[in-house]
Amino acid sequence: MSDPRRFLILGAAGQVGRELLRSFAGCGEIVGVDRETVDLAQPDRIRDLLRRVSPHVILNAAAYTAVDRAETEPDLAFAVNAEVPRILAEEARQSGALLVHYSTDYVFDGSKAEPWVEEDQPNPLNAYGASKLAGETAIRQTGVRCLTFRTSWVYGPHGNNFLLTMLRLARERESLSIVSDQHGSPTPSIELANATRAVVDGIVAGRYGSPGLWAGVYHMTCSGSTTWYGFAQAIFARTRCRLGGRTPTLNPITSAEYPARAKRPRNSVLSNARLNARFGVRLPPWETALDTVIGVLSESQ
Repeated sequence: MSDPRRFLILGAAGQVGRELLRSFAGCGEIVGVDRETVDLAQPDRIRDLLRRVSPHVILNAAAYTAVDRAETEPDLAFAVNAEVPRILAEEARQSGALLVHYSTDYVFDGSKAEPWVEEDQPNPLNAYGASKLAGETAIRQTGVRCLTFRTSWVYGPHGNNFLLTMLRLARERESLSIVSDQHGSPTPSIELANATRAVVDGIVAGRYGSPGLWAGVYHMTCSGSTTWYGFAQAIFARTRCRLGGRTPTLNPITSAEYPARAKRPRNSVLSNARLNARFGVRLPPWETALDTVIGVLSESQ
């Protein structure tokens, strides 16, 4: 018998959305939309889409992610990252759909020495983080049954991300200056999608009880941590053959030396203990996950 569930994936052309399409393939009817299909700046279009598709599960991978540009386009960042989630939550609450939403480590200010837990007080340093926090708040205020997954340093084999930028710059430059005083957990879109599938499957199967037992905010990142400089070192150690044995010289620099509009947290490492305790889901170490992504890139050539 075919699976009767209907899944709506917003942001289906993005790096997380593309992996959600892959991971949820075969789960039921999958409807993927992107900004070419629906204008997220028009609330009526979003409501019409949801009522027409009538999904059982909404996976919101649509987001404004240009961290520096958000400093000069805060209205657009808040429209996509706060207003759209509010509309999705209102519609999901009315229809009874499960909403899955992604947020960010940048809701925190980086002042804590240990990994951040879900109960820590958010205090975003930039407009992007503020817009994502506003989205979390908007969802919570509707009372919808929702899973909000905060993640960090997302990259993958598709889209605009640190890994692909490093590989491109390696072909163009002899040396690269990389920030070495920001700490986080690089997390591939592949692992995010697979972990999301595992959690959603369990909820749909009723393994976790009523929504009151599982709804809420969870941190979802690979285990371990590094700096952007350490991430770059790991990338080039694994891709030297792809680059013909030639890799650029890497120069560690401080955040103050890197010209960026938006201020970044120094420590945005997230604790995944709650995710593991509630759902038994644990993402791999970031180094192992990087090996997986490099393998996917190699197979695609």
